[in-house]
Amino acid sequence: MPNCKNLVVVLAIVAPLALIAAKPDKPKKDKGPFVAAKPAFTANPKTPAFDASKVKPDHLEPSAFKVPEGLEITVWATSPQLFNPANMDIDHAGRVWVTEGVNYRRHSGRSREGDCVRVLQDTDGDGKCDSSHVFVREKELECPLGVAVFDNVIFVSNTPNIIKYTDVNRDLKFDPAVDQREVFLTGFEQPQHDHSLHSVYAGPDGRLYFSNGNCGAQFSDKSGNTFRIGGAYLNNPYAGEKSDDGHVYVGGFTASIDPSGHKARILGYNYRNSYEGVRTSFGDMFQNDNDDPPACRVSHLIEGGSFGFFSRDGKRQWRADKRPGQSIPEAEWRMDDPGSIPPGDVYGGGAPTGMCFYENGALGDKWNGLLLSCETGRNVVFGYLPKPDGAGFKLERFDFCTTNTTGVFKGSDFVGGANNLSDDRHTLFRPSDVTVGPDGAIYISDWFDKRTGGHQDTDETCSGTIYRIAPKGFKSHVPGLQLDTVEGQIAALQSPATNIRHVAFTRLKGAGEAVLPQVMQLRDNANPYLASRAVWLAAQLGEKGLIATRTWLESDDATKRLVALRAIRAATDDGIDIIANMVTDLSPMVRREAAVALRDVPAKQSVPLLASLARHIDGSDRSQLEAWGIGCAGKEELVWSVLKSAGDWSEGFAHLTWRLHPAAAVPELQQRATSDKLTPAQRKLALDTLAFIPEATAAKAVLAIAKDKASPIHADAMWWLIKRSTDEWSTFGIAEELKKEGIFDPESAQLVAIVTPPTIPSTVKLDDVLKLKGNVQNGAQLVTRCVMCHQINGQGVEFGPALDGWGLSQPSEIIAQSLIDPSKDIAHGYDGVELILKDSTIIHGMLLTEGDIMIVRSMGGVNQFVPKSRIKTRSKLTRSMMLSATQLGMSAQDVADIVAYLRSGR
Repeated sequence: MPNCKNLVVVLAIVAPLALIAAKPDKPKKDKGPFVAAKPAFTANPKTPAFDASKVKPDHLEPSAFKVPEGLEITVWATSPQLFNPANMDIDHAGRVWVTEGVNYRRHSGRSREGDCVRVLQDTDGDGKCDSSHVFVREKELECPLGVAVFDNVIFVSNTPNIIKYTDVNRDLKFDPAVDQREVFLTGFEQPQHDHSLHSVYAGPDGRLYFSNGNCGAQFSDKSGNTFRIGGAYLNNPYAGEKSDDGHVYVGGFTASIDPSGHKARILGYNYRNSYEGVRTSFGDMFQNDNDDPPACRVSHLIEGGSFGFFSRDGKRQWRADKRPGQSIPEAEWRMDDPGSIPPGDVYGGGAPTGMCFYENGALGDKWNGLLLSCETGRNVVFGYLPKPDGAGFKLERFDFCTTNTTGVFKGSDFVGGANNLSDDRHTLFRPSDVTVGPDGAIYISDWFDKRTGGHQDTDETCSGTIYRIAPKGFKSHVPGLQLDTVEGQIAALQSPATNIRHVAFTRLKGAGEAVLPQVMQLRDNANPYLASRAVWLAAQLGEKGLIATRTWLESDDATKRLVALRAIRAATDDGIDIIANMVTDLSPMVRREAAVALRDVPAKQSVPLLASLARHIDGSDRSQLEAWGIGCAGKEELVWSVLKSAGDWSEGFAHLTWRLHPAAAVPELQQRATSDKLTPAQRKLALDTLAFIPEATAAKAVLAIAKDKASPIHADAMWWLIKRSTDEWSTFGIAEELKKEGIFDPESAQLVAIVTPPTIPSTVKLDDVLKLKGNVQNGAQLVTRCVMCHQINGQGVEFGPALDGWGLSQPSEIIAQSLIDPSKDIAHGYDGVELILKDSTIIHGMLLTEGDIMIVRSMGGVNQFVPKSRIKTRSKLTRSMMLSATQLGMSAQDVADIVAYLRSGR
């Protein structure tokens, strides 16, 4: 999980300050050839065995937590009842199932017989666990990142497999002589890695869902369809290849599948590492994802959408494509690229884990619609009450449950990782999962550790705790559900717990139209989430159920129309008539759903509908634009030709063209990019559109645009030409054309020597700095020196990270250390290179692009285009491109003043 310490890059003549960032989340070394299913860590026989009887477990007392007014937190279970809880689920009887991670990553082999799935129970009803036993322990189990319980069927996510256990005799103990074990799905990369396979969970449509990190996967469902999803993290050989459904998926992803193992579908992709997601009873999907470096997010997932972590072919990580002027979040989630859906709440550094969605239960109606997301790096469970916003959602974050309100975090990669640990109790809360129990309370599992991320843990006691959040004075009551009766199944369908509802759904579906009357009664429930569950089910109860579901399509309530459309899509593959009626719906949410539903519909049927949807799009609602673009996949040229024939260019049409980027638009895009009658922003939009057309005609158009050196977009055109010469346009001879047209001759271009001075011993000591009281006003004066390499308050050069607000999330010692010894930790992506040219010119800087012409950014934000043919040697710079406090002539008091200013957030 990611990082952000500080990086500072300075020109010796201006003596600026800056910050270094934390270490990368993976070793910077050649991984060697790709090997399928190769574990990231393997058992070391020298690792001391874990002996629960010889450790003294620890946990945080409820008084350490802050929760919303009217709620209270209590300890439900704690070590030695469980150890290192990685994930959990709660069954219909209120039993908590936990996957343990005693063998977590570098501690592989600590539990000699492997990790386990544990069952915890409150047998006397006093609100606390009093019984704990192992359901299954196997050597194959190595910190499984997911467990899902559906009555007596238990799915365990243990890369490379999703394992399905069936407790045939229902004794809560797996016995291979009696019970059943099968590999439900396999082919997920990489065992013993955080960026691999995550938990299974159920949706309102009766399907199973799961996510996988950007280690990738090549898996086949029982329908015989194979999905190939790789990327530039492990460099999977199948990265960029089409899956059997005809689409290219890269990076981390979310998938759904029938409980039988058939009909897998990819619902979203191009993540870094989405640990868990949810699908609500309305059918809305949300997920979280961690950063690289600080750009963690909680997001609304649009079906079929890409979040943009890798390039479209999966071959390049985001930093290789970062454009001048882009912030890290903008670049990491490719917010300025067509085909990237909005990332939602991007909150900075962290290490997000489990999620859940609360729809009904003990907390009261005010909390219905609550999205919860665990954030181990910040010692908090975030809360959101998503609000519709056009075709997407507005996600306003608040702390639902936290031990740390200081804003100073420890032990996470974005604040120094293992180099910034603390014994402070409020920094030890590491919530690994959160779920809603059948009693309607919220349950949170705590990993409890000084460290999170980087495949590291430090707590040798493997302590873990499950907390319960409920109204003050709450008495837990788990309904005695009779799952073998229709009444019991209807009651279970109303359970606050997602996976319990799934058991009811599948059994009621199996009964067919006979249960439709009881299901329709639930449709009238005052809670819209409960009513929606009935609609999803009714659509799968035969023709009468479909007819009943269609009545919601006529509702004045947009949410009801949306749920009905989704339910019908889930129940039948032949819903084109309904989709056709919904493309003119007044609700942008409904039109969004209609758009994504058209992705795999043949062009003859879908193009006219997509053209109709386009009339509602002016480019201001990115969610609507991207959903429409998803529906146009594989039909871009056809859709654009229809739209072009209907009228002239408008602002809305320019954005539609940008999203489709069809080759047929090249001549007109070139005209717009060179037109003095358009604003620079309009001209740049045309240029950017050309840059995403992988055709020689587009490259020639940009070459023509670059001829005008007085153009306001000349620098942008040059950047795109050099950048694209290394990837999509690499075979179009751009370097030769630049020289031929007199735009840029790489062989005769003047290159300037820029060298970072060598390090010298520091005369400033960290302990001395931390003893001093900093002067914020003086620090504000000192920090103005940074503008040659950093942006502060919107001013300055983009070379090192922007300093605005950075210090608020950093402890004083990390800021000070970065000034005193900037080479101690160098940010991921900010490593320097040393190029020695054939004429002996030396250039130090960050390599932005590879290829025949390389773009190198040096101190002061100076970009130089360096032909590979002129390079004599190239090597990694072994020191930071930041001058130390001593080199800058700073005293300990100067450093303390700068720390005080950055910590003030001014």
